[in-house]
Amino acid sequence: MNLTRLRADHAPALLAFERANRAYFARSVPDRGDDYFASFASRHAALLAEQDAGVCHFHLLLDDDGAVLGRVNLVDVEDGSADLGYRVAEHATGRGLAVAAVREMCARAAADYGLTALTAATTLDNAASRAVLARTGFVPVGDIDLDGSPGTRYELSLGQSIGWTHA
Repeated sequence: MNLTRLRADHAPALLAFERANRAYFARSVPDRGDDYFASFASRHAALLAEQDAGVCHFHLLLDDDGAVLGRVNLVDVEDGSADLGYRVAEHATGRGLAVAAVREMCARAAADYGLTALTAATTLDNAASRAVLARTGFVPVGDIDLDGSPGTRYELSLGQSIGWTHA
């Protein structure tokens, strides 16, 4: 597993990943919509600008050949906290990649970005995502509506996290 900070040259591989997994992702999270794909180049540039400004940290999970297996992002960075989001390609699920990537991101959030807390949310019908959050130390803190679907909001205090180390 190679968790790499998003760069401009990742655009073609990231677009291929999103296209290949669009239907799979849409089964558990709202679809990004056709405009996302039609205006991908400008969207990618905007993400890089947000990253340069320090308000977000975007990462790709790459295999040994550089193909994108997933994404792990920290968004809305403010006051020592950020929201965690992640997605793994359908063909790469069931191998513990999401758990490993989230653990690595938690370590980086504290060590590299100086964060002290993370939040995350998932729908109630996304058992895989709920399991990833539980295995990485996130604690459910309340109910949330996610684009019309019932969900749960989670928190993790990075100063008290267990189960991961910075690699």
